[in-house]
Amino acid sequence: MEKKRILIANKFYYPRGGDCIVAMNLERLLKEQGHEVAVFAMQYPENVESGWNSYYASQVDFAGPLGNKLNAAERLMGWGDIKASFNKILDDFRPDIVHLHNIHSYLSPILAKLAKRRGCRVVWTLHDYKLVCPSYACLLDGKPCEKCLGRGKMHVLKNRCMKGSLAASAMAYIEALKWNRNVLNRCSDAFICPSNFMASKMRKDGFDPQKLYVVCNHIDPEKLALVNSLDSTRENYYVYVGRLSAEKGVETLLNVASKLPYILKVAGDGPLRKQMEDQYAGSKNIKFLGHQNAIQVAELLSKARFSVVPSEWYENNPLSVIESLCAGTPVVGARIGGIPELIDEGNGSIFTSGKSEELKAAIEQAFAREWEYDAIKECSNKRFSPNEHLKQIMAIYGI
Repeated sequence: MEKKRILIANKFYYPRGGDCIVAMNLERLLKEQGHEVAVFAMQYPENVESGWNSYYASQVDFAGPLGNKLNAAERLMGWGDIKASFNKILDDFRPDIVHLHNIHSYLSPILAKLAKRRGCRVVWTLHDYKLVCPSYACLLDGKPCEKCLGRGKMHVLKNRCMKGSLAASAMAYIEALKWNRNVLNRCSDAFICPSNFMASKMRKDGFDPQKLYVVCNHIDPEKLALVNSLDSTRENYYVYVGRLSAEKGVETLLNVASKLPYILKVAGDGPLRKQMEDQYAGSKNIKFLGHQNAIQVAELLSKARFSVVPSEWYENNPLSVIESLCAGTPVVGARIGGIPELIDEGNGSIFTSGKSEELKAAIEQAFAREWEYDAIKECSNKRFSPNEHLKQIMAIYGI
């Protein structure tokens, strides 16, 4: 295999969220194949050492005094020191391929433009809906929204979609005008969509279908080794692992769980945690565990009868589903976004997002069913393996 020089860009370089984890895992996989890999990010106190930290763009902050906000606004547009920082690493590393991940706001799509000018192949993995929705999430008043898809982006301003703030929404609107689909189509060679669902939204918004590739996320190799090392004797509970926020459907899930005779273990933190803990303090069947580390999550999944992913927004390609299946744990998932693409008759079931009665029935049926846990694990370990993911990435790179 021909060895390449590959530059990976993501706004943070520590395991902050799914985008960071995917980017860091890809870096490791590429290095294992003998490719030279460099990293570009924003300077941030929690970043881990990459060997390239001195090249990073300066930190910007959208909070605090006016000066902070002005610097952040410049970054949105690709102004300020971002050009000099990125050109420096392009000069010194001379990449063949620039692989962008989550770069909006704290870095900038200017990276794609600068890389394309150098003749690099520009590949972009999409972790959210920012390219089609200025507020990232395709949500309006807590419900899925597609008002901006295939049209102008004025709705982000009209509806104050960014945190209910006119100023923040105005900046998101200006950013969307600056980095519109025509500009991004011209300076990008490939957009990697982790789900067919996301690819369909990109097509609807007018992105070049020939540049859209669907590549499912893979499980972290360390997590894969961990779940395969654990005792998977099943216990009599089901589990939710994730953020405790409205769009994740936790209110619907807990309302249903409180009326069922089964134990639900809830692992995670978020804005609804205290409210939910207070509301269900008297429920003997709901156990709030708070934030859990990787080992604790793996143990929870490996012993659960099944997990529930009750989302009420356009999930892209949730790692919560992938990690559950790789632990051999079936998933009761909402029929929304990319979730149904991961679930079939053998590894789980689907219910209509937000429909309590359907969720209740799905949970009851999951408890009544005899699952083939070992078969689910074996199939999922192959399907979501790092090697399978890397093979597809290599094809997009042209290697």
